Amino acid sequence: MNQEHGAATVLVVDDTPENIDIINGILRSRYRVKAALNGAKALQIAERTPAPDLILLDIMMPEMDGYEVIRRLKSNPRTAGIPVIFVTARSEVADEQLGFELGAVDYITKPVSPPIVEARVRTHLALYDQNRALEQKVLERTEELNRTRLEIIRRLGRAAEYKDNETGRHVIRMSHYSRILAEAVGMPDEWTRRLFEAAPMHDVGKIGIPDRVLLKPGKLDADEWETMKKHVEFGVQIIGDHGSELLKMASVIAQTHHEKWDGSGYPKGLRGEDIPLEGRIVAIADVFDALTTKRPYKDAWPVERAVSLLQEEAGSHFDPGLVPHFVDSLPALLEIRSEFGETE
Repeated sequence: MNQEHGAATVLVVDDTPENIDIINGILRSRYRVKAALNGAKALQIAERTPAPDLILLDIMMPEMDGYEVIRRLKSNPRTAGIPVIFVTARSEVADEQLGFELGAVDYITKPVSPPIVEARVRTHLALYDQNRALEQKVLERTEELNRTRLEIIRRLGRAAEYKDNETGRHVIRMSHYSRILAEAVGMPDEWTRRLFEAAPMHDVGKIGIPDRVLLKPGKLDADEWETMKKHVEFGVQIIGDHGSELLKMASVIAQTHHEKWDGSGYPKGLRGEDIPLEGRIVAIADVFDALTTKRPYKDAWPVERAVSLLQEEAGSHFDPGLVPHFVDSLPALLEIRSEFGETE
């Protein structure tokens, strides 16, 4: 509840000052009362911080009637939740029905009865407080569930990575690299955040690959390579089919980050922009980190050599439009590489 000296704020909207005075006289001992003589002023007051806790709204006003005022209140996310009680001489069923359809919570007919005004205001303020408390609890619980889900995703991604990278930090670095590249190409914040959170699952299917193949220090033979490629299929199966936008993106990344711009990748041989953007971004981030990190089958490459390979394979392996943005972001990438470097 928005409070000043412990009182809720009630906005009274009526084009007749005498009507405002009457309601103010009824409520001022318990509530902070604000007034507006027209709809435009009422909308301005409703958008201020702190917003009113309740609005008593006349219907028959010139220029902008109460119906239009409530339409605008409910269409504005900043004011949509404020409960509105119509205070009006109109008492026809059709009038009441329209008011409720537009979002009013109650009706008080004129001439007003002080006990009814007090009771209705008290009731709806209590309900509003209860609803806000419930919404806050739901929000807190949702945030907790999201944090838990995200932590599980990160840990599952790292569990897969532990099989061929003792620290599991590859998934941390490449997730940040993916985020930085998405920001560099101007992707929306929400999409970029989801990419950052989903990227750790890109190779979760490695869990299903035998150690003799995954940890082989030398080059894989043809049969071993076919076995290795199955980690894409395993990853999609592990992530499953969910309504969650985060897990949907994780599944797309797992399935497409080994596709190549020229169509020579796997598992589907997608080409160019037929490869989802998240897969194209993660492909660059994943390869760059793999090249610049020591693995059982190779030593770490110098950063300059890895960058040269990305540039050489832009248009064949990698999206040629993304690689320059990645290279331009190298200072930020190297900060991540330093912060989350491998430990002996």
